[in-house]
Amino acid sequence: MKASDLLVRQLEEEGVEYVFGLPGEENLSFLESLRTSRIKVHITRHEQPAAFQAAAYGRLTKKAGVCFSTLGPGATNLVTGVAHAQLIGAPLVAITGQKPLRDNWQARFQLIDVVSLMRPITKHAISIADPSTIPTVVRNGFKLAQAERPGAVHIELPADVAQSTTNASLQVRGAVRRPAPDAKAVALAASLINAARRPLILLSGGANRNLITEELVRFVEKTRIHAIHTQMGKGVLSDASEYSLFTAGMHKRDYVNCGLDRADLVITIGYHVVEYPPYVWNRNLDKKILNIDFTEAEPDKYYNPVLEVVGDISDALHSLGAQVTPKKDDDIFPAVRAFLIKKLGGDPSGRKFPPTPREVVRHVRNVLAEDDIVALDNGIYKLWFSRLYKTYKPNTFLLDNALASMGAGLSTALTAKMLNPHRKVLAVVGDGGFMMNAQELETAIRYNIPVVVLILNDNAFGFIKWEQQVKGFTNFGLDVGNPDFPKFAESFGAAGLRVGERDDLSEVLREAFALGRTAVVECPVDYSVNYATFSEELADLQCET
Repeated sequence: MKASDLLVRQLEEEGVEYVFGLPGEENLSFLESLRTSRIKVHITRHEQPAAFQAAAYGRLTKKAGVCFSTLGPGATNLVTGVAHAQLIGAPLVAITGQKPLRDNWQARFQLIDVVSLMRPITKHAISIADPSTIPTVVRNGFKLAQAERPGAVHIELPADVAQSTTNASLQVRGAVRRPAPDAKAVALAASLINAARRPLILLSGGANRNLITEELVRFVEKTRIHAIHTQMGKGVLSDASEYSLFTAGMHKRDYVNCGLDRADLVITIGYHVVEYPPYVWNRNLDKKILNIDFTEAEPDKYYNPVLEVVGDISDALHSLGAQVTPKKDDDIFPAVRAFLIKKLGGDPSGRKFPPTPREVVRHVRNVLAEDDIVALDNGIYKLWFSRLYKTYKPNTFLLDNALASMGAGLSTALTAKMLNPHRKVLAVVGDGGFMMNAQELETAIRYNIPVVVLILNDNAFGFIKWEQQVKGFTNFGLDVGNPDFPKFAESFGAAGLRVGERDDLSEVLREAFALGRTAVVECPVDYSVNYATFSEELADLQCET
């Protein structure tokens, strides 16, 4: 069998549904093998969004997403998306082409050591030198990518290896069950929780799974323990729950810290220090921490659990629920929730034009149903959405608070819509982040993916402008020019809409969704409130409980 055919057959055995990428001369054999397979091939306009799309697939399905590129510049373009998958804990397998191992007549042209480039940002990176090893290399790659904590794996396929023949057989995918947590560890954890006066749960991205939510809801309703989310954990516990203390929206003290301050035991579930620095909530090193996760914690000076329950999180919560005594009524955390609702509630300034970010969040929440999906790029609006956007179900609020790369929002939304065709999917992007991968509008149209993109336009890199102001620097270098975004969208074949002074953003968004095709909505935004809120107001944060 041709080696590239064997590789694709092994991908099929792994259950791969899609591959995202951009081919080149060195992987045309791989592309041809894909053409005759069951796998759907999505050709993007740049390799970086191909990796973003594959990472989103891994994040949403828990099965490794697959992206591919050619050698040299194609591989280097993948790097940001691969690092993104690794840091957010999304299973991903990246496959790159390479010059022939033998008889490379092009000498050093486009030749770099891609495996060494990928090694620091993946769980494993390998080049296939012998075609007979393809089944084992791929099987091992998928197991590693999907094993807890999930992440990225890189496989290089040189052109001559891809074109060679082999008698190797497929390696059958086996079943794997996560181990249950140790019974003694569960008993010790239950004793720790029972001894605490005010335990509090910190829910993170590693817990953002439907099965965990089912057990978690039962656990919190029985024990009456309240919970706070990290940005990537939003939706694990519904914000409609009386036990939700909402979300830690930024890497500094915010109103939710009024809850964390009062906890004498913090129960981290699916937590990784990359998401929300423990310094923010344990700077005095006085928090007793219980960690519940699939794998052991990665320690930090400010994150050193006194006990860890390692194993399937759902199983751990189920077992703990039977041993934890319900907490006696204590008005502290209910009072914190009431305080947060008041502080993070409606916009007292009323309707303005351009709308403030708070007003934008209100409109988006009005338009989307509880199980609809919002995918955010990286900009200052991400903080506002994290703090204010009520989330009710797992994986309906998608952002990257690990690598936090601009340019990922649109690609994430495309994958989310492909996997959830009957839900509304909205990409919320800044003008800066959108322009980094705006070409993917054509990908959306070519594959008929009817996402709606909301561009919040301040004609600047607004997040960095705020940071510039915070540091006392002069406003310099961060204002930019932009195209006419509705016309830009229409030039690709998408619908283009703009929010004007007399328009209601909710109605414009509803109009965009009603079109049933790829649509871009440009909305100017008033970021003058950033400094007043995040720098002045929170610097003088006063808890009322």
